[in-house]
Order: sequence, then C-alpha cells, then structure tokens
Amino acid sequence: MQIVELNSNTSYWSLVIHQVSQTTAQVWLGTLFGTLRQPQLARLLVKADGVEIQRVDLPQQQWQRPISGLNQRFYQLIPLSGLTPGRAYQLDFYQQLAGPGYDGQDQWQLLKQGYFSTLPARLPGQQDKPFTLALASCFYQHQDAGRAAAAYKALYQQGGAMAPDIKLLLGDQVYLDIGLDSLSPLSREIRQRVAEDYALNWQALGSMHSRGGSWMLPDDHEYWNDYPFYDSLLPTLFMLKLSPVRQAWRQAALDAVRNIQQSQPFSTFNLGQDLAFCLVDVRSYRSQEGFVAPLVLQQLLDWLKQLTCPGVLVMSQVLLDTLSQTERNLRSFPAQYQALVQALAVAPHDILLLSGDVHFARLAEVRLAGSGRRLLEIVSSPLSNLTGINSLATATAAAQPAWFPEQQCAGVTPQPVTYHLDYRVPVAAGQPCSSYWRDRTKEHFLTLSFQRQAKGVELRVQGWLVREQGADGLPAAAFAQPFVTLLS
Repeated sequence: MQIVELNSNTSYWSLVIHQVSQTTAQVWLGTLFGTLRQPQLARLLVKADGVEIQRVDLPQQQWQRPISGLNQRFYQLIPLSGLTPGRAYQLDFYQQLAGPGYDGQDQWQLLKQGYFSTLPARLPGQQDKPFTLALASCFYQHQDAGRAAAAYKALYQQGGAMAPDIKLLLGDQVYLDIGLDSLSPLSREIRQRVAEDYALNWQALGSMHSRGGSWMLPDDHEYWNDYPFYDSLLPTLFMLKLSPVRQAWRQAALDAVRNIQQSQPFSTFNLGQDLAFCLVDVRSYRSQEGFVAPLVLQQLLDWLKQLTCPGVLVMSQVLLDTLSQTERNLRSFPAQYQALVQALAVAPHDILLLSGDVHFARLAEVRLAGSGRRLLEIVSSPLSNLTGINSLATATAAAQPAWFPEQQCAGVTPQPVTYHLDYRVPVAAGQPCSSYWRDRTKEHFLTLSFQRQAKGVELRVQGWLVREQGADGLPAAAFAQPFVTLLS
C-alpha cells in the first residue's frame, strides 16, 4: 500500500465519529458535496498506539445516498467492534487511485484522519483523568471562519485533563430556514439546499467532527422554525403552506437528521454503575399531542424511575422555561410535560439535564420536592451566532422561571429555582450597522468533567470562548473558576 501525496483539496471529504461505546464505534465516511465521484475502492485503517489493528475495505457499490432524490453526495457508516474500553484510537481514511497512470500501482491518497477514545468501563476515580464531554448547540457558519472547530481541536489536543472524550451537539447544527433561497417551490432545489447547507457546515466543523465520539440531537432549524408546525409569520417560510414544498422539505430534512446526524428518537448508555445517560429527540416526532411519541415518553419515564445512579438527561430543549407565546416549547404540551415533571419529582437520584437552543448559556438548579434530589440544568448555546437581521434572535441569559414547576402540576409542590449567576458566559455588545444587531452571548462550548468519589460523582463545568485565545494557546475560559458540585 503506497501512500501518494497529491496537490488536491481533501476538505470536501468528511470523517465523523458518531456514537461510541466501551467496545464499539460508528464512523461516517463520505462527502456531502456534489462534485466528487465515488472511489472504486476506499479503505479505513484503525490504529492503536500507531499500530494498525483493523482494516475495512469499502467497495464502490456500498456507498449510499444521504438524501433521497439526489444522485450526488454519498456516504458509508462503518461499525467498528472488538475495541478496548477507555483506549485511544486513530482512523485513516484512504481512496485507491484509479485511472490512467495508476492501474496496478496500488497507490492510495489519504483523505481524512480521525481520533477518538472508547468509553471507560466505569467512571474514573480522583487519581485519573476525568471523563469529559463537550456540550454545544446552534452553529451558523456565516461569520465563524473555522474558529469553533479550531478552538475545539486545540482543547482536544492540548487540554490535558480538560480535553473532551465525547461531545453532545444539541440542536441547530444547521439553519435550513435562513435565507431567501428557502423560498424555492421546486422539490429538487429544496433537497439541494438542504444538502449544501450540511456540506458547508460539516466542512467548517470538520476538525470537531473527526475528534471524539458524537451524539447529535436536532432542533427546529434542522427542519424549519417551530417544526413540525408551519403557522409561522416568517416570510421565508410562507412556501411551507404549499403541501408539495412542505413534504419535500420535511423528507430531505428527515433524511439528513437520520443519515447524516445519525440521530435516534431515544438512546441510553452507562459508565459502569456510576453514571447513566439518556438522550431524547424532542423535536423530530412532535405532534399536536406531545413533544415525543407515546412509546418514547414511556421509555423516558421508565429510565428515570429505574435509575440506580445519577442520571444525565440530554434534550435539545430546556425544561426550566416559561410558557412561550410565539414558538412552542416543552410546556406547550401540558400532558407530556406534566408526566415528565412528575417523574422527575420522585427520581431516586440527582438528574443533570443538558440542553441547548436558546442562544445563551446557563446553570440552574432546583431541589425536587418529592425525593429531595436535585435537578441541575446546564445549557450551552450558541457555538456560532446568527448574523444580520437574523441576529435579532441572539440572547443573553434569562433567570426565569423563578419556580419549578411554574404551572400547577398534580402532586408536585413548586420549589424555588437557583440560577448560578457567577457562571454566565460573557456578553458582547451589539451594533446596528454590524453583523450583530443586539447584545449576544459570546460563541462558546462547555465542558463537563466527571470523577467518581466516595459519596457520588464530582462534576466540574467550564466554558470556552471559541473566538478568544488564552496565553496557553487554548480557547479562553469563560468562567474565572470551574463550577463544581457533587451528584448523588
């Protein structure tokens, strides 16, 4: 296998590491651009400590289309198994060179590289590197210029104990409903628009997607504002009133969420018996009756009831919120919201709720009346702010509601909410003639580090400003000191 260096841009290729476990990983390989041809033969090498341990050949006939109705763009999802818990791996993605001058030469071009670690068998103790996840949401690539991915890459490579092991990307990884070209009445143009937005964003976030396992949950802008409802007064969404336009847009967006983001309606994983994770898509399957399908709601309620250790609940929408009068939030679905609140109130262990969407970062907690346990909600948003007229959607942290639950909920006594105001990501001032018209929360992601202790799980939270750099070459820290608490 001879490696050939060619003067060609490989940035049109993607290598995305999706969900990992203690012994497995899901690797997404391919391109979201419509200008590349399928390799006759591609190859993925898996290395540990620089030594090849697995080789997967990818023949041309196995490539799949991420969005139905488009003949360009292709991918393969490669399942890896037989890995060792808590071990670091490297991935090398090659294509075999074919055509005049290459026949019979066994020459290969390196397209992309990736790096990840499998989940540990249990949560690390105090003498070991903590298990760390990165938390982010809301990425609009217009003014990013690669800074989000560069900041994450620097922390991943040089962050030491703070380096993320995995990342959770919780909604609005793309904004499909921004721009006048959202108005196209042609089904093919709608599908092309969805594919191109993903291509540009995945290119901008390439260094992030290829480092550490990823769990992605969509929110409304992976579809359209306030999806699945289309009674919005936004001019760019008027074409949704036409059924053929709406159906083409919905199908292309669903294809992308399922095939590109690899999002699941409900999934769980554990770190031994120390920490339990549950991820729920509260956007893709909404209806007039609820924010999830009835089966998924029951799975979530059962997960809460059966916890034997602190639980991490991951959703793209915040729970501590007032009832929205403009766009629907979780409180807009009173029956399911009440069922969730009632289950949380009697949860046998502390619940850490991770979320995004709202264009600000916030740490809040409430003591649950039923069990005496805590609900700690941590929000990270945005990774990259909206610009121009859309920057009117930027926000700064809100300390509301004052009580949880704010509305009457059978059998649950409202409790005061504590907002940790010392742990707010800094705000940048808006200017009418700039790209940002309103004051905005600075672009950032959070890291959450977990270590096992005798009385529970220690959690440390730090924020990282992706457009500012510290003296150590890492992104500047958003908080003077990490937020520290104990989950039990």
